[in-house]
Amino acid sequence: MELIIFTAIFFFIALAAKAIGSWFSRIGLPYITGYLLTGIIAGPFVLGLLPSEAPTTLRYIDELALGIIAFVAGSELYLAEIRGRLRSIGWIAGGLLSFGLVILGVAIYFLTEAIPFTQGMDPTSRLAVAILGGVILLALSPASTIAVIKEVRAKGPFTSTILGVTVTMDVVIIVAFAVAVAVASALLQGNGFNLVAIVLLFIDLAAAIAFGYLVGKILDFILGTALDRRIKTGLVVLTGYLIFWLGLTIIELSHDFLPFEIHIEPLLVAMIGGFMVTNFTNHREQFEEILHDVGPLVYVAFFTLTGVAIKLDILLATWPIAVALFGIRIFSIFIGSFVGSRMAGENALFQRNAWLGLITQAGIALGLAREVALEFPALGDAFATMVISVVVLNEIFGPLLLKWALRRVEETNLPVPTSTDEIRDAAILGIEEQSLELARQLQAHNWQVIVADTDRSHVERIQAADVIEQYIPAIDEKSLAEILSGNTDALVAMLPNDEDNYRACEIAFEKYGVQRIIVRPNDISLARKFTELGALIVDPASAMVNLLSQSTRAPQSTSILLQQDSGREIMQITINNTEYDGFLVRDLRLPDDVLFLEVTRNGQAIVPSGYTRIKLKDEVTLLGQPESLSEVTLKLGY
Repeated sequence: MELIIFTAIFFFIALAAKAIGSWFSRIGLPYITGYLLTGIIAGPFVLGLLPSEAPTTLRYIDELALGIIAFVAGSELYLAEIRGRLRSIGWIAGGLLSFGLVILGVAIYFLTEAIPFTQGMDPTSRLAVAILGGVILLALSPASTIAVIKEVRAKGPFTSTILGVTVTMDVVIIVAFAVAVAVASALLQGNGFNLVAIVLLFIDLAAAIAFGYLVGKILDFILGTALDRRIKTGLVVLTGYLIFWLGLTIIELSHDFLPFEIHIEPLLVAMIGGFMVTNFTNHREQFEEILHDVGPLVYVAFFTLTGVAIKLDILLATWPIAVALFGIRIFSIFIGSFVGSRMAGENALFQRNAWLGLITQAGIALGLAREVALEFPALGDAFATMVISVVVLNEIFGPLLLKWALRRVEETNLPVPTSTDEIRDAAILGIEEQSLELARQLQAHNWQVIVADTDRSHVERIQAADVIEQYIPAIDEKSLAEILSGNTDALVAMLPNDEDNYRACEIAFEKYGVQRIIVRPNDISLARKFTELGALIVDPASAMVNLLSQSTRAPQSTSILLQQDSGREIMQITINNTEYDGFLVRDLRLPDDVLFLEVTRNGQAIVPSGYTRIKLKDEVTLLGQPESLSEVTLKLGY
């Protein structure tokens, strides 16, 4: 009955936390801060809606959430995306781990004399706290890093390396945490860390790897069935929970029937399972969709319950310690990232700024802190409270420092070296109502447009404040040089004289290499002449008939073309991100609603499949929601 009552009360607290977290996000603060604050207010130290024993009773919520968080950590390590920067990622992650563990561990060990809940501990127990704290505080936050990168539209080697390190470090930290738990367990139980403990550690790690592989196979089977999507989601969540339940059961059984404990770290098991599904099955996209759908609910529940478990009296007593650890953590990340990037051969600008992109913390760090509270009752929620206070500081200041770093290395909204211009430019010849409306629509999709005419009266008569209009005296190379350049992406010829239209198309194609030439001819009999230039002919009369025919045979496709569909659009982008040169379409992690329609390479159209490789300078045609298409454009090209 107590479980039911606490669960019902927590449900309403979580609903409030979701609303408060959304408000925090709107004013520029991390949403998890809102969740944590709501939990603190609802907890035993303020309103008392849930008593101090509630987090222990509601432990199943922690275990459900931690399973999903670990699945997400494993799924983020997508080998195909980080292979181009593996050397730098490896060196920087190694530097962070080597220097960070030493600096943070030593600092925490000496600070334990001032931390209330560790005062009076023997040196061995203090060492255990230092090892656990040092590992947890090195965890990073891929989710926060990705959010900042999208916000500032960052792209380049610094961006991809920092993201790769962030994702890789979460995986490394979970493995290191499994080792740290085994070591701390031996120290706290007074067994020391001898040869037997080392052998048991290797047994535990081997068992976790084998178990994780089995979990990957189970998830592969679940996702491969014909079950309803909601049932699959429930089974994935249940699998994550059962990993924790089974891990605890194995510890209890080994304690009762064996002379030693077998400790299989559930976070490591779940992470390996997620990694297996993402990299070695055909269900990566489906798995990510499920995690994306269930993630927000899981995070609300987990962070809110974490807030309820925070010991406010300890938080107030340890805030100077939290500030000190915040500064020491930054120092250790600076040293580790500087040495690692230097060993990787990165340039001086990269070396000086790498640490700024590696401060953010969130889910994994809090998850590991809660794991310690569950695994080691002697440390309990007091340890988690200390870690959480540091994590909140990192989550607030980390994104700000990452933005600063991306601006300093000049990777915000800038073209990569393979492209001279990422802004779409169009020139429209002929000033009239249709051409002006065309210009407005292109501008709405972030094109830069110039509308020009050889008739000065047209320019003077139709003056639109929102469109750039220009008079050119003639259709020749000198005049067209005023509106065309090597960066012009499209020319639309709508002049009343077809000879002028043809001459403009010829100059645009031969002189400036414009690939997209569209003509609205006045005499359709001249269509073949324009076609030989590679121009697309738009004849109003036949276009209307074809549109009506298409509407009759496939009305949905016409709705998309006429922008009457539910927000979907068709877009063509140019691949210029060198990191995706040679990628299989199936290996691109794109939004769920984006569909590849066509790949154009050297003038040849290719109907893509999952095994089609994209190349630099490919023109790809996509269908999807505008915001998703914008995300893909940022990722692949312009």
